[in-house]
Amino acid sequence: MNYNVAVVGCTGMVGRKFLEILAERHFPIAELYLFASARSAGKKLSFEGKEYTVEELKEDNIKNKKIDFALFSAGGDTSKSFAPIFANYGAVVIDNSSAWRMDPNVPLVVPEVNPEDIKKHKGIIANPNCSTIQAVVALKPLYDAYGIKRIVYSTYQAVSGAGMNGYNDLMEGYKGETPKKFPYAIAGNLLPHIDSFLEDGYTKEEIKMVNETRKILHDDNLKITATTVRVPVLNSHSESINVELSKDFDIKEVFELFKTSKGIILEDDVANLVYPMPLNSSGKDEVYVGRIRRDFSLDSGLNLWVVADNIRKGAALNAIQIAEYMISE
Repeated sequence: MNYNVAVVGCTGMVGRKFLEILAERHFPIAELYLFASARSAGKKLSFEGKEYTVEELKEDNIKNKKIDFALFSAGGDTSKSFAPIFANYGAVVIDNSSAWRMDPNVPLVVPEVNPEDIKKHKGIIANPNCSTIQAVVALKPLYDAYGIKRIVYSTYQAVSGAGMNGYNDLMEGYKGETPKKFPYAIAGNLLPHIDSFLEDGYTKEEIKMVNETRKILHDDNLKITATTVRVPVLNSHSESINVELSKDFDIKEVFELFKTSKGIILEDDVANLVYPMPLNSSGKDEVYVGRIRRDFSLDSGLNLWVVADNIRKGAALNAIQIAEYMISE
């Protein structure tokens, strides 16, 4: 059976990645509809050798189409306005913005972690934050095997997470150009600042990681803190994750756990300088885990280094995997 698919925000970085991955994975498409803002309407995009015209995102262009899946990457305000419209006309919306993530009536899903939550949807399913997705893929095997008391996230996030403008700031910054997206130069620099600051001194990105991890793992009592940092890397986010497990572990068993866990590639052979890096994970579907070692400063402590393509697994692929899971079920 084939399905009618809409891509909303099709001209952006994630929107184009949606199209690329749909083609790569031979998603069973009957009809494809492309939507974007009025200024992008009329543009032509190619998909599997056929040219498609981008339509303006408005209700009149939605209601006459029988859409099964609507993949959204058009920003929170757009999603708040249009996701319910698509859902009312019978589509399942899989949204990449932050608009619906913490809504108690909307499941927040990473297919390797909590696929059972998909069945609870009422027309809208939320895709987690890119940095949260790769983290929980790595943490889920540990959570199931040992339990988790506390998590300390330190992220090293690529400029692609800020869209094309972030990408351009890095490339143009090396030529001495003034940044347009970031408040300071990112070329040759680090910015301990992703999204806006809150009154308590945390950024929204940091609080997203805290709240989304709890929701996905169904554990509101989980102790979590985070520091998120933008780094001069084009693509793929890296994360240092320190975990306090609920019970002790054998480090060899932890290695075996990651070797056999779905969606994870273990890269940990320090004698031969093998460990996850952004360059190696970019363009790949999996989450890479390495630098696994006991944290001797506390009981049952563990350190991990986790790397994944933030535009691919951290956004477009995760959404498409949700749709694939729904089809398979």
